[in-house]
Amino acid sequence: MRIVLITGISGSGKSIAIKALEDDGYFCIDNLPVRFVDDVIASLADAGHEKVAVSIDARSGDSINGLRQTIGELARHGHVIKILFLNARTETLVQRYSETRRRHPLSLRMTRGGEPPTLIEAIEQERELMSVLEDFGASIDSSDLHPNVLRSWVRDVVGSERAPITLLFESFAFKHGVPLDADLVFDVRCLPNPYYTPELRPMTGLDESVAEYLRAIPSVQRMIEHIAGFLHTWLPHYVQENRSYLTVALGCTGGQHRSVFCVEELAREFRPVEHVLVRHRALANRLAGTA
Repeated sequence: MRIVLITGISGSGKSIAIKALEDDGYFCIDNLPVRFVDDVIASLADAGHEKVAVSIDARSGDSINGLRQTIGELARHGHVIKILFLNARTETLVQRYSETRRRHPLSLRMTRGGEPPTLIEAIEQERELMSVLEDFGASIDSSDLHPNVLRSWVRDVVGSERAPITLLFESFAFKHGVPLDADLVFDVRCLPNPYYTPELRPMTGLDESVAEYLRAIPSVQRMIEHIAGFLHTWLPHYVQENRSYLTVALGCTGGQHRSVFCVEELAREFRPVEHVLVRHRALANRLAGTA
């Protein structure tokens, strides 16, 4: 099993790191007490999990001192382990807690003279507690990092490959409005409409007769080629921004012919290189209405 242990100072980006690895196919556990690590890892191994990421922080208390021994035992069982320690400057942490208005995890557990510690005192107490692990793995200072940069650096350190983006092609009818989930919207109402050919009117873009009609029109092919070219050019940039899903919506007047055909053609183009899903909103509504 490949195990990534993410630890460090609260507010330094452990949640961002754990979510990045979850997107990459890791089974993730946030804030697992040290004393449970052995049993949980054994159970996950028995269940067939191959990649696990575990976040451990100061809420484990003094038991954090036993993490080195726990890691050694896991290594002796043949697991491949990587440790990532996230850190940030105190002024950066104070600003982050101020922005999120969240309470520091040690603020209710540690007191000075019977009074709760200030935020800065809690941060410094946590630094002292976690210092035993600071040199035990790869360290990242997230003070000046954009979240997307931090995600990228975490993947670099862990050696994780990003899961492929899910590319969703969706046809819709403009007369019902643009779908709210659309990231990119293309209007294909300028293309010739099979609706005005009587024998094609009751059919949809899924029918071969409609497909043959539209394939024979040069402007239809140019539209599909231009949309595909746009996506081939800009899709890598969406991937770099850590997008897990990209919804590309194509609309025509009724959502029955042109948009459906174009979506099917684009899905066929991208299936060999991306994870592709297809939805036809108007057709789905029509089928639901006849059920």
